[in-house]
Amino acid sequence: MAKVEPDNRPSRQELGTPHGEDIVETIRPFLWFDGKAQEAVDFYVSIFPGSKILETVSGPEGSVVGLTFQLLDRTFMALNGGPHFTFTPAISMFVPCQTQDEIDTLWVKLTEGGTAQQCGWLTDRYGVSWQIVPTILGDLLKDQDRQRANRVFKAMMAMRKLDIALLQNAHGQDEAVFSQDGG
Repeated sequence: MAKVEPDNRPSRQELGTPHGEDIVETIRPFLWFDGKAQEAVDFYVSIFPGSKILETVSGPEGSVVGLTFQLLDRTFMALNGGPHFTFTPAISMFVPCQTQDEIDTLWVKLTEGGTAQQCGWLTDRYGVSWQIVPTILGDLLKDQDRQRANRVFKAMMAMRKLDIALLQNAHGQDEAVFSQDGG
């Protein structure tokens, strides 16, 4: 497979496609809803600043069949496809957050009507799984000092909503007990 640099998309020929044209599009997440695509998209667009609906496809009698929308400059598609498929946590939306305020704000909004889960995961009211994760977590877990990294991992496993201060505290402590009420 061809190596892809950040701003250099491989051609269709490099990907083994038949006609050798350049790749025009990027990969887009496509979300299948059971009649609530418009409601879900309106909800997501209201949460993430600068997000918007790009296109709505109408069906019979003015019903919405599909939508194309952007969340934080990432394009998504949504379909009212019926009850044939449902979401699972096997696919999730990973949202890296710089601050605890970002984590707290997204957590409150996305868990409203949904379910908080372990390690920064949640399922929203539409069944879509999200990971709301501080950007610092990866560095803490990759620490060369495995005892520090293991303490962070243990702290993370005891949390629902991730808490940056508690993760940093776990990283800096020799021994500690970590728990969180599930926030």
